[in-house]
Amino acid sequence: MAQVTDTYPVRFEIEYVAEHDRLTSFFRLFWCIPILVVLCVLSSGEGMGLAGAIALMIIFRQRYPRWWFDFSLEYNRFSTRVLSYLFLLTDRYPSTVDKQSVRLDIEYPDAQNDLNRWLPIVKWLLAIPHYIVLILLFVGVVFATIFAWLAILFTGRYPKRIFDYVVGVMRWGARVNAYAFMLATDKYPPFSLS
Repeated sequence: MAQVTDTYPVRFEIEYVAEHDRLTSFFRLFWCIPILVVLCVLSSGEGMGLAGAIALMIIFRQRYPRWWFDFSLEYNRFSTRVLSYLFLLTDRYPSTVDKQSVRLDIEYPDAQNDLNRWLPIVKWLLAIPHYIVLILLFVGVVFATIFAWLAILFTGRYPKRIFDYVVGVMRWGARVNAYAFMLATDKYPPFSLS
């Protein structure tokens, strides 16, 4: 399965830093409030409306405007930075501009050659098995983050195995998002954390 994920058009990595600031980690939920408000404001304009518009462009025009792709990619990069900060994966406050230690890259598709014109109608439906697994994995992420939070408070270190698990779930989610909602690829996402 590693071969499949190496060629998948979505790449997601977060730089591991073992040492974390205990004070900022303790108050993380409160310090996330302003940036979560910004993310919610942006979400109200991005969401399903943009995905629907992209689907219509692919179906009727076989085009994926570069500026829509770039906006959607930057929005997803920003939301990934916010989640990474919330899940204690990084101590750097999420930037609205800089990539920081969180890297999300999605290949821009050639709509006429790389994307099936009719697949956007059913991609969200085809991804249902992923949603089910991801819901269960995200429950695990919540518990893993609570454990990591306690570990940071007592030792100042984020356990590497927990870090790898949380990043793996976020990576999986990014691949499913690129497939079902960004409509950036027709390659079915692998069921893999790697």
